[in-house]
Amino acid sequence: MPAAMAGVPAAAADTPEAGVIAYLRSHGKLSDGDLARARKLADDGAEPLRTMLVRLGLVSDRDMAAAYAAVLDLDLIAAEDYPDAPVAEDELSLRFLKDVRMVPLREHADALELAVADPVDDSAVRAVEMAAGRPARLRVGLPTEIEAALERLYETPEPAEADADMDADLGNFSEEDIEHLRDLASEAPVIRLVNQIMQRAVESRASDVHIEPFADELKVRYRIDGILKETESPPVRSTAAVISRIKIMAKLNIAERRLPQDGRIPLRIQGKELDLRVSTVPTMFGESVVMRLLDKESVRFDFDALGFDGPPRERVLEILEQPYGIFLVTGPTGSGKSTTLYTALSRLNTEARKIITVEDPVEYQVAGINQIPVKASIGMTFAHALRAIVRQDPDVIMVGEMRDLETARIAVQSALTGHVVLSTLHTNDAASGVTRLLDMGVEDYLLTSTINGILAQRLVRRLCPDCREPFRPRPEMAARFLSLPGVDESDLMLYHPRGCDACQGSGYRGRLVIAEVLVMTDRIRQAVLNHATATEVQRIAIEQDMLTMYQDGLRKAAAGHTTVEEVLRVASVADD
Repeated sequence: MPAAMAGVPAAAADTPEAGVIAYLRSHGKLSDGDLARARKLADDGAEPLRTMLVRLGLVSDRDMAAAYAAVLDLDLIAAEDYPDAPVAEDELSLRFLKDVRMVPLREHADALELAVADPVDDSAVRAVEMAAGRPARLRVGLPTEIEAALERLYETPEPAEADADMDADLGNFSEEDIEHLRDLASEAPVIRLVNQIMQRAVESRASDVHIEPFADELKVRYRIDGILKETESPPVRSTAAVISRIKIMAKLNIAERRLPQDGRIPLRIQGKELDLRVSTVPTMFGESVVMRLLDKESVRFDFDALGFDGPPRERVLEILEQPYGIFLVTGPTGSGKSTTLYTALSRLNTEARKIITVEDPVEYQVAGINQIPVKASIGMTFAHALRAIVRQDPDVIMVGEMRDLETARIAVQSALTGHVVLSTLHTNDAASGVTRLLDMGVEDYLLTSTINGILAQRLVRRLCPDCREPFRPRPEMAARFLSLPGVDESDLMLYHPRGCDACQGSGYRGRLVIAEVLVMTDRIRQAVLNHATATEVQRIAIEQDMLTMYQDGLRKAAAGHTTVEEVLRVASVADD
C-alpha cells in the first residue's frame, strides 16, 4: 500500500502495524519510552502491540483510529454515519460482530461496507467476506462508537429484561454490606462504566466531573470551558457501586459515608498523565462526587497563552519586577487564580531566586520551586508553614490563599522584610481586595506599605477559530467600545459562535482571562489610609487609567477572541 504509507519511513512500514506505530511516533502521539514499555508487555502476552498501546492508555482510541485511516488510506467515520437499521443481519451474528468490533454499514451489489475498529486484523475481514460471499470495503470507526452502534442496532431488550441484565451485572446489594460493596466495585461492568466516564471527560476537555445521586437517577455532568453539561446517566442501581469504585481508586474509606472525604487519583488516559482531585460529600441519596482533572502536560504557564495582553499584561509584569511587596490575585473559585500565580512564579523562577510555596493542595509540580502542602490534620496550617518558611531564606513566597488574619499578618511581615509575596483572595474585584484585608484586621498602614498591586480576573470562553461568524454591531453596541485602547470603533467587527466538529457544536474552544490590575499609587494609598470604600478606590484606579474587567473583555471581543455575551456573563457593566 505505497499511497497509504506517505510520510512513514520505508524501513518502518514493512507491515501495516509498523506503519501505524511509525505514524504515531512521527506525529508526537507516542514516545519511545511508552513504545518500549508496551512492546515488552506485548512480547510477554498474546495481544498485538497496537492493541496493548490502547489498552495501557498510551495512545487514545481516536489517535489510533486516525493513524489507521492515514496509513491504510481509509475513511474515518463519525458517530452519525452509522445506519439506522441493521445491515446484513442474517449473514453475520451479533456475537461475532462484537468479538471483532465491526458494524456493517451498507450493502452494495459487489461489496459489503464495514466500519472496523482494527483494520489491520485481516483475518476478521476475510471471515466477513467469506460469510457475506462478497468483498468488504473498510472504513475506520472508534471502538466506543462501534460498540454503541451494535447495542443500538442489535440489542433492544424489553425494560424488564434490561433491568434483569443490569441486576445480574451490578447485583442487588445491601447498602450496609461493605465487603459486598467492595467486591461489587471491583466487578468488570462497574470498572468499565467508571473508566468510560473518565475517558469521556478527557475527550470532551472537561475540567471537572460531577457525579450526583438523586432519588430516581444518578446524574453525571461535565464542566467544559466553565459550563456544566449533562451527559447520559448510568443506571440508578449502579450509584453505590460507581461511587465506591471511585473512592477505592482515590484510596478513600468506602465504609465512611457520613463525612466528606478528599483524595486523588493519578491516572493515564489516552496517553495523558492526569491528576484527578476527588471530593465526596454526603447527600440525601448517597455521596456526591466531584473530580477535578488536572492535565500536567497540557497546562502552559505563559501570560500570552492565558490571554493577558495590552495594559493589564504590562501592569502585571511591572508589579512582578518589584524587589519586594505583595501581589494579590482575586476572583471566585474556578476563575484561574492558581494558574495565574503559577505563571507569575514561572516568570520569577531563576537560578538567583529561592522560591517556596505553601498550598492546599499542591496543584502543579514546578521544577526548581520548593512546594509545601498544607496538612491541617497535623497542625500544618498556612500560618504555621509560613512561620517556618521565612527562616528558610526565601526570595519569593507564594501562599495559596489568605484565609485568616494570622496568615495575612505573617505575609505582610514577610513583605516588609524584603520578600516578594504572592497570594490569592476571594473577592469580586481588585479594589475589594484592599477592603477585605482591612476587614480581616490587617492595619491600614501595613497594607499601604506592602501591597504592590491587585489583579482581579475571570475566565471567559474562547471563540472557536474554525467556525466563528463575523458581524457588524449596531451603533448602540459599538458605542460601548469607544476609547478602548487598541480598538478602532469606526471599523468594528464582532463575532458570533456557530458550532462545528472541532468545538463539539458549542462555538467555543478553551478559555481566556479577562482582568483588571490595580497598582498601588500614592492616591490609592491615601484613600486606604482614610478607610475609603471599595467603590471609591475603584473610581480612583479608573481615573488613573485602570481598565476594568468589563473593558478588558470588550477589547478581547473586538479582537475576535470571545463574545460580548460571554463578557456580560462574568463581568458587570457597572464596572465600566
